[in-house]
Amino acid sequence: MQLSTRDYKVKDAKLSALHFCMPHQPAIAVIKLMRTHNVSAIAIRDKNKVIGIWTESDCVRAQAHNGDVLRQPIRTLMSTPVHTISDDSALNDAANKCATLAIRHLIVVADDDTPLGLLSLADIVGNQGLDHYLNLKLIGDHFDHRVPKVQGSDNARVVAQHMAKSNTHAVLVEQQQHVGIITATDVLEMMLAAQGQCCWPFASKELVTVSCEDTLLHAYRLLHQHGIRHLLVTASKESQRVKGVLTLKHINTEIESAYLSELEAVLAERDCALQASQKDLYLANKIIAASLDGIMITDAQGTILQVNPAFTRLTGYSAEEVLGKTPRILSSGTHDRSFYQAMWQSLSQQGVWQGEICNRRKDGDTYVEWLTIIEIKDKQDSDLVYAGIFTDITERKASERKITKLAYFDDLTGLPNRRLFKDRLSVALAHGQRQHQRLAIMFIDLDHFKGVNDSLGHSVGDELLKQVAKRLQRCVRSGDTLARLGGDEFTLLLNEVADIDEVIACAEKVLAQFKPSFSLAGQAITITTSIGIAIYPDDGESMETLLKHADVAMYRSKDLGRNSYQLFKATMNARSLERLTMSSRIKQALVNDEFELFLQPIVDCQTTQLCGAEALLRWQDPQLGMVAPGQFIPLAEELGLIIDIDKWVITRSCALLAQWQQQTHFSGTLSINLSAAHLCHHDLVDTVTAAINEHGVSAEQLEIEITESSFISSFSQAREVLLALKLLGVKVALDDFGTGYSALSYLTKLPIDKLKVDSSFIAKVPDEYGNSEIVSAIIAMASSLNLLVVAEGVEKPCQHQFLQGLACDYVQGFLLGEPCSITDFNNRYVYPCATSTS
Repeated sequence: MQLSTRDYKVKDAKLSALHFCMPHQPAIAVIKLMRTHNVSAIAIRDKNKVIGIWTESDCVRAQAHNGDVLRQPIRTLMSTPVHTISDDSALNDAANKCATLAIRHLIVVADDDTPLGLLSLADIVGNQGLDHYLNLKLIGDHFDHRVPKVQGSDNARVVAQHMAKSNTHAVLVEQQQHVGIITATDVLEMMLAAQGQCCWPFASKELVTVSCEDTLLHAYRLLHQHGIRHLLVTASKESQRVKGVLTLKHINTEIESAYLSELEAVLAERDCALQASQKDLYLANKIIAASLDGIMITDAQGTILQVNPAFTRLTGYSAEEVLGKTPRILSSGTHDRSFYQAMWQSLSQQGVWQGEICNRRKDGDTYVEWLTIIEIKDKQDSDLVYAGIFTDITERKASERKITKLAYFDDLTGLPNRRLFKDRLSVALAHGQRQHQRLAIMFIDLDHFKGVNDSLGHSVGDELLKQVAKRLQRCVRSGDTLARLGGDEFTLLLNEVADIDEVIACAEKVLAQFKPSFSLAGQAITITTSIGIAIYPDDGESMETLLKHADVAMYRSKDLGRNSYQLFKATMNARSLERLTMSSRIKQALVNDEFELFLQPIVDCQTTQLCGAEALLRWQDPQLGMVAPGQFIPLAEELGLIIDIDKWVITRSCALLAQWQQQTHFSGTLSINLSAAHLCHHDLVDTVTAAINEHGVSAEQLEIEITESSFISSFSQAREVLLALKLLGVKVALDDFGTGYSALSYLTKLPIDKLKVDSSFIAKVPDEYGNSEIVSAIIAMASSLNLLVVAEGVEKPCQHQFLQGLACDYVQGFLLGEPCSITDFNNRYVYPCATSTS
């Protein structure tokens, strides 16, 4: 048996016509009405309301209990209450109601309770396709074995009593050796006939028989074929012995039982499915409510049906504010009509759309969301709904932009970084090759930037780089690229260069940006730059070659005095290689202890007695030979190696002082020169202290020589370091006095013990008037300030005599002793001096 999958309505079934009688009508009139219309039931109606029903079965039961029922009003005999069902109800619901109430008929009513017809259980299951089921059932299991037997002379009351007692709808009638059947319908005929008439004339005599071995399907077909409602059942096809009666009701009851069992299973399955569906719906609602993504559900017209709490959190709109409205309430106006047309085209063709969309919150702020719209359509429902699921990706987009900026732009200046510069240079080279156009690369490197960093601190250095970047941007044309490669190195890419003069004009414009001083940490700082230029395709056709040649030209600019630009020339490559070799050798020299101290004596101007010496650094390279300081000191400063070299000089000088004290008791001073980068370095005082303590020397014998340029940019920090050295007992000398800024206020603010007059002044005395007066003034000023004076570069006796006349304290120069090795110095000056002293 298989129920229809479609939900049939009661109004789809074939209803039996409904006939009515009045409550006061006698039973005999109602029976006549039933026979006239050949129906098995009559409805009793009072004032257009059905109050009861009278069936053939009711008639048989009444006749069995009271033979005189024909004159009684039908209201006393009818069955109540009357059970109705709406014609719009499901047919399965009607069958379920019959089974629950144990009834076989329902009155079908319209919405206004107007009776429309009679629906029996047989009507419900009559077209269910039960042939297969009936073919599996044998008659022997379903016929009535206990069919009452009456005599042909018995009247209607006796027959009704037998039917009521056995609860059957038929009895067997025996008349002599003949057998017939009387049904409930026949009892109604007998009741309408003469009172007390015998039943044989009303019995059906031409009976059709079936055996217990036949199927219900065979019996069902025989009943319809002969238009009868009863069959005699024999023991077997060979035996004609009657075993009982099979009625159409038996078959219908079996069909109805099977149908109702199947219906019960279907309903149970439906209830389970409904329960599961309700659970799924509950879980889905919980998940939607707990989702961190905003969810919005709309109908096919875009009307918002449901939103979740995350929607409110992300947009600021409560559910009450958006339900019944359309998503246009969130529109930011960012997207044009074509954007939404493409969105709906994707939805109609693929059932889904995904992408970024910019919307507006309730407070007016715009945000970017990743939106997924899904078309949802139930196979059994024609209505469409759309579910929109979105995540606020505003912060993620900002992070992506920041990551991109970090990847391609310098975080300090905001300029393109090395990676982006190379990308743009690569594109520019490809374009220049196709269009046969020139381009230029400028390497821009700040002069002495490390000194600013070391003396004023990295924060001031960073501020200088920012200001430099802003000034350089004034030199950039549309389509050019200014980048910071790192440190104090900037590059400028000039596209579509017409001629060299255009590049030179740009370089001069860059140099001009450095003429005004920079305001840093409350001070006016002047800094210059060195520029190297390479031209495509003249100086190279590849990125690597052009960058290398621009770098070489930049270093050539530094070698030639800085604050200038140089166009690349092929001869520069050799010098660049020499420079590269030199930088590598300096690092190796520190490791291999290839540096050496030379000493030049400092003597008393009046007596020429040895008073001390100045330590001068020399480099004895195994391959290059003796390298002069002018060749490697500037390079060491640029490479950041000068501090390590200074530390070596300090340590070696203290070791030499210790040797003098132990072997000769020589008490003269030893002067060492400090680089500007080291003066303000945080560990200078610690380095000097450690060297003095390690070798056990007297700090008063150690003298530090500084230049004005080493503290001019960071006076306060330099003063703090010098005061700390003075507390140790170290002496301080101001070297090259007169060649720098020579702001006399420094002399009173810094803890200076000695002035060293630069050799450029001494070389022109006593012959040149101006220089002689300057030297005289310096010595007189130093005397008034209680400062000692050392005159450098004394090479002629007349110079010595002039200085003696001015009462100069000390002199130093080739006339009195050339720089020499420590061994030579000891042999010439220290040991003889010690011997004579003893």
